[in-house]
Amino acid sequence: MLTGSQIRRKFLDYFVQHVHKEVHSSSLVPANDPTLLFTNAGMNQFKDVFLGLETREYKRATTSQKCVRAGGKHNDLENVGFTNRHHTFFEMLGNFSFGDYFKKDAIAYAWELITSASWFAIEKDKLYVTIFKGENGVPRDAEAYDLWAAQGVAKDRIFEFGAKDNFWQMGDTGPCGPCSEIHYDMGPAASDQSHTDCAFGCDCGRYVEIWNLVFMQFDRDASGKLNPLPKPSIDTGMGLERVTAVLQGVISNYDTDLFTPLIKRAAELTGTAKGHVGTPAPGRPAEQSSAEGSGHKSAASLRVIADHSRAATFLISDGVLPSNEGRGYVLRKIIRRALTHGRLLGQTKPFLNEMVFAVRDLMQDAYPELKETGERVSKTVLVEETRFGHTMDVGLEKLEDLMRESRLSGQEAFKLYDTFGMPLDFMQDAARDQGIGFDQAGFDQALKEQRERARASWKGAAKQTANPAYQQLPKSEFEGYRQTRSDNCEVLAIIHNGQGAQQLQPGDEGEIILDHTPFYAESGGQVGDRGWLYSDDHNTVVAEVKGCYSPIQGVRAHQVIAKQPIHIGDKVDAVVNADIRESTMRNHTATHLLQAGLREVLGKHVKQAGSLVAPNHLRFDFSHFTSVADEELQDIEDLINKEVLRNEKVEVIPDVPIDVAINEYKAMALFGEKYGDRVRVIKIGDFSTELCGGTHTSATGEIGLIKVLKEGSVSSGVRRIEAVTGEGSLHHFQKDHKLESVVASLAAHSDAVSPAEALKLELDKKDSEIKRLQRELDQARMKSASSTVASVTDKIKDIHGVKVLAHRVDNLERAQMRTLVDQLRDKLGSGVVVLGSATNGNVALIVGVTKDLTQKIQAGKVIGPVAQRVGGKGGGRPDLAEAGGKDPSALDAALADAYGVVESMLG
Repeated sequence: MLTGSQIRRKFLDYFVQHVHKEVHSSSLVPANDPTLLFTNAGMNQFKDVFLGLETREYKRATTSQKCVRAGGKHNDLENVGFTNRHHTFFEMLGNFSFGDYFKKDAIAYAWELITSASWFAIEKDKLYVTIFKGENGVPRDAEAYDLWAAQGVAKDRIFEFGAKDNFWQMGDTGPCGPCSEIHYDMGPAASDQSHTDCAFGCDCGRYVEIWNLVFMQFDRDASGKLNPLPKPSIDTGMGLERVTAVLQGVISNYDTDLFTPLIKRAAELTGTAKGHVGTPAPGRPAEQSSAEGSGHKSAASLRVIADHSRAATFLISDGVLPSNEGRGYVLRKIIRRALTHGRLLGQTKPFLNEMVFAVRDLMQDAYPELKETGERVSKTVLVEETRFGHTMDVGLEKLEDLMRESRLSGQEAFKLYDTFGMPLDFMQDAARDQGIGFDQAGFDQALKEQRERARASWKGAAKQTANPAYQQLPKSEFEGYRQTRSDNCEVLAIIHNGQGAQQLQPGDEGEIILDHTPFYAESGGQVGDRGWLYSDDHNTVVAEVKGCYSPIQGVRAHQVIAKQPIHIGDKVDAVVNADIRESTMRNHTATHLLQAGLREVLGKHVKQAGSLVAPNHLRFDFSHFTSVADEELQDIEDLINKEVLRNEKVEVIPDVPIDVAINEYKAMALFGEKYGDRVRVIKIGDFSTELCGGTHTSATGEIGLIKVLKEGSVSSGVRRIEAVTGEGSLHHFQKDHKLESVVASLAAHSDAVSPAEALKLELDKKDSEIKRLQRELDQARMKSASSTVASVTDKIKDIHGVKVLAHRVDNLERAQMRTLVDQLRDKLGSGVVVLGSATNGNVALIVGVTKDLTQKIQAGKVIGPVAQRVGGKGGGRPDLAEAGGKDPSALDAALADAYGVVESMLG
């Protein structure tokens, strides 16, 4: 029996033998594609090739692509772990043809690979294929039908379906075409509806799609019309987990060796006895039914942990970090769902960080990057586990408060589910145990609305096929590595208002394509060059160049404001603003030194998470778990400036095979960049080696000096450093010197004490004095308020046997009000205290209830109506609740109402 790893390898080997280029999986974070939340198919990394925006050195490719489908429109998170084939992370095997072979070869390759005794040897009588039947004005795919029949597929095993199942499109516009699917009959045991004799087409789970062949033969334009592609292409996708289940003779993907080691480790880490774990009933998420036995739930929880640990490990390895928005939010939900299932198994201590190493050990041969990132990923997960422990404790308190009602609101339950990661079945069970109703319909509606918001936030704009005005152009020859001026450049194309044009008139803004140019196009964080285009008299400026970018691979669009008429065919001199270019170069080389310095001082876990290289400053985002201490920043600054002073040569090594650059030169790849088969390496002595297409100084000494300006947080686990070089650092030091002169005039100092130290001493002295006066003021206020405790007897009312006191105490801080509430509760012995304070136009309220009364009176329910009277709201525990408000004029009336609120609760 083949292992999952052997199946992956065998698939790739088959296509390599058929002259396909084996391409390593791209990142789960799509490069330069705002339309995607995560990489979710093998074709994503070739999207620009299919769209005509990019060309590769090969026409055929094969990959094993890591994918995530969770969030946005691909969101089946609640099903994962409770069905046989739902996953957040999965691997998609694929073969691709970029205008090379088409349907005939794609179908022949697929059938040979899965049925030949030399390859997967799947029994033909277990297989079915589907084709497009024709719909919406698109004809039936008769060619595919004939080609399957020619392979020997029985006609009663070829089925025809409509566009929903058998027509694929990249977006509302762009490449599309019919597809053909191969399905496998898992047998009656796989049916989740206990069907024993159902036929192909039944959706009970018996018939499983294992391979989808997409025949990309049309380009849909904005009007919806389908135009034949000049070079039809092939895009196929086979789920590794599904085909492994078929070849290993198991019904569930989770019973393959891609998952069983992870499930075993999850059982060990959660203390789940192997013998007490049953197999979940297929297709019935526990979140949707609480009727399953504890054994089924335990098995499902272990599957959730196994699946989610794969997703979390690979997402964090690829640079995603837990946060409250976008990709980071989906990652946080995945991690928290795994942790709650750990809690369902009785494990409240951190454990998921250990699962990271189980994933690494299982998958590092196919994905060697895990060897390097494992430790960093584990630390990130541990931080999230610790944070979630605190969050869950708060969530449980809130659930207890909500359970005091006669029915658990679906909206409130969804908040606990969404914000605190509390499982639905956990809340359902808790409601049932308390004998109260659960608003399932309200929960489902809230979940539906949240999914719609998630979809809307990631709609993006479908990527269009390349603008014909660009697509048909020869590549612009880039000469900017050698020079900042190129003479006699021909104007190949002009774009004005998004359309091809013959000319630009003075004042027009547009884009100009030249046959050769020294202008660097924005890429890799480095901004595009600025400069001018001169007429062929070498003297008259015909256009100012405000920037430069690449609309498609190899074509450089100069963003210009015309000063003179410009026509297609004109010859111009392209001149880069050398001052701006040199400033940008200094900052770019400094960025390389900075990354190397960060890794040297903070550790090898530091990876770039984004950058900006502009003429006036540089910005560098990197992965790190805590703020960088001042001493560490100083060490980094000292270290990289020593490299500047060494005046080390910046060595440029062009046209290096990517595997040589990574494995032999040990070059670091930069975040969010796509690299071809051959790359450019920038090497600075033994200090830094990176893949980079940017412009750089010829030696580090040209940087002048690097001055770090500030360091701060961008998001959880990502820090940002901003710095200046060259003239920027000179101006910074000049400003510092002026500031020092001002400081010297404000604080007395001597040769032994610098002006900065003298000012710090003076400020510390003032700060101590302010704190002393603040303490004295607080003590006076508290003493005044406490003195009223003895005189509040006349405000205490007996309401149905409960003592209630409402009292106003202005100008007290919240901490002081809490202290006063405690004093007054002690004075009452048993009762309710409501305090209000008006300070600087704001109202603070606090309600305290003695412990013996919290079953009858909850502080949170008392404070709500009182807070409404002063234009605020609040909440808290049954014994203590706080609120704020904005209407001090209504405070007295609000406090007077407090007695009535308590009376209504006592009824």
